[in-house]
Amino acid sequence: MLRLKLTIFTLFILTNSFGQKIEKVFLDKNDSSKNCYTIIYPPKLPLTGYIFLIPGFGETAENVLQQTDLPNKLALNGILTIIPTFQDGVLSFGVDSLSQQTFDKILKDVTSKHKLIDQKFYVGGFSIGGSCVIKYAENAGIKPTAVFAIDPPLDFERFYNSAKRDIRLSKDNEANQENVYMIDRIEKETGGSPTTNLTEYYTISPYSFSDTTQRAIKQLIKMPLRIYTEPDINWWLKERGADFTSMNATECSAMINELNRLGNQSAELITTQNKGYRKPDNRRHPHSWSIVDNNELIEWLLRQK
Repeated sequence: MLRLKLTIFTLFILTNSFGQKIEKVFLDKNDSSKNCYTIIYPPKLPLTGYIFLIPGFGETAENVLQQTDLPNKLALNGILTIIPTFQDGVLSFGVDSLSQQTFDKILKDVTSKHKLIDQKFYVGGFSIGGSCVIKYAENAGIKPTAVFAIDPPLDFERFYNSAKRDIRLSKDNEANQENVYMIDRIEKETGGSPTTNLTEYYTISPYSFSDTTQRAIKQLIKMPLRIYTEPDINWWLKERGADFTSMNATECSAMINELNRLGNQSAELITTQNKGYRKPDNRRHPHSWSIVDNNELIEWLLRQK
C-alpha cells in the first residue's frame, strides 16, 4: 500500500490582542482552501487540555473568531484550541465519512506534533459543526472527555422532510435556496430520500427520532454532553416562516431526553432566551454562537474527568 506523506505548511503565525499566538497549518502546502487548521495557543503552560471547535456550514476559522470569543477564552484557560477545515473546505457536511476521516487525520497530526499524551480532549461545534462533533464522539476510537454542540441539526430525516415541506409551502420562486441546496446535498450523501434509503439517514444522523434501536446515541451513554439551543419560535415564524417542526430544538431535546432515559445524567439541554446575535452588526438570530455563556461552559469543561 502506498503510504501518503503529508506536508505540513505554516501560513502565518501572529499574536492576538490577548497575547496568544495563532498559527494556521496546512496538511498540503499547495492547497490553502481545505485540509488545514487554525490553532490558538495558551499564553503559558502547562496545558489544561485541548479542544477541537468545528465551524458551522460555510464558516471559516476567521468567521468563528469574529463571532465568538470562546476560542480566546479557552486558550486563556490553558486549553490548546484547534479550529479545523475539512476535506470539503467550508462546505464540509460534517457527519459524512469524508469529514469524519479528515477530522481524525487532523486530530492525529495535532496530537503527534504537540505530544498531547494524557491530556483532556474536548470537542465542540456550532450548527453542522455541532452535528459533526456528536457524530465523531459516537464513533471515535479515543473518546473525548466532554462534548458540546450549539443548536445542531441531528436528525437528517427530519431535516430533509422539513426542508421539503418548506419548499412546498413557499410561493412560486420564493423557496429558501438553502433548503434547496441542503435537499440536494443530503440526497447526495445518502443516495436518496428517507423513503428510499432510510438506513443511510440513520447512518449519518447523530440522532434519529424514528430509529427505535437508538443505535447511534447508545454510544454516548457515559459521555458528558451539552446541547445549547434558543427556541425562539416567534422569531422563526416571523423572520423565516418556520415553525417548531423546522427547528433543531425539537431533536436536540428529544436526544437529551432519550440519553437521560438510557441513564446518562451528564447529558444536558441548555435553552436560552434573547442571547442569539451575530457580529459585526449584532443582528438578531437565535441560531448563533452567542447563545453560549462562554465562561460557564469553560468551567463545565474543566470539571469533567
